[in-house]
Amino acid sequence: MPIPEFHAPLERDLLRDRAYATLRDAIVDGTLAPGERLRDPELCQWLGLSRTPVRDALSRLEQDGLVESAPQRYTRVAPLDRRAARDAFPIVAAVHALAAELGVPRLTATDLDAMREANASFAAALKDVDVDAALAADDAFHAVLLTASANAELTGVLDRLMPRLRRLERLRFGSLAGRASTRQHELILAAATAKDSTTTAERVRENWLSLGTLIDRSFE
Repeated sequence: MPIPEFHAPLERDLLRDRAYATLRDAIVDGTLAPGERLRDPELCQWLGLSRTPVRDALSRLEQDGLVESAPQRYTRVAPLDRRAARDAFPIVAAVHALAAELGVPRLTATDLDAMREANASFAAALKDVDVDAALAADDAFHAVLLTASANAELTGVLDRLMPRLRRLERLRFGSLAGRASTRQHELILAAATAKDSTTTAERVRENWLSLGTLIDRSFE
């Protein structure tokens, strides 16, 4: 069989991915605020890219729920959406719980130490009201279980949903004073250390659902 011709240059894919990652991160960290208009000329100048990879990136971000558009009217950063958060958090909780169930039997002593260190960093960041450090430490804590699960499909689902939730968490961080995540992390770690996959998964699910409840209340 003849080798098919490859018409799409690799460089185009790399540029599209670069535009997507940069715009996604700017939306998540609030550099691009909810409701802000996204105009192609401005984005192209900022990113140093042509219109094609920028438009491809915006289309992908719209699928992720971070951008919305109306033909011939506007393309803008999606507003904060209470209903979208209510829909997404149970899915994220279930996926992380499955990662825990699959990952606990594979955890090593080094993995457990990494979870302890991440939770200590998380507690310190919450005390200092350091949003960036808190989210990074929380991601690091749960990433240990996700990596141990060795399931790329779980990672794929979370890659699509987590930016939307982290944006909400970041922008509503000041309203989340009631969060008990540090203690919940300790309970997760205790179950994981005991190699109790079922209890670890239940506690991971509770951790994410409780955050979803706080986010939901923040809209009030």
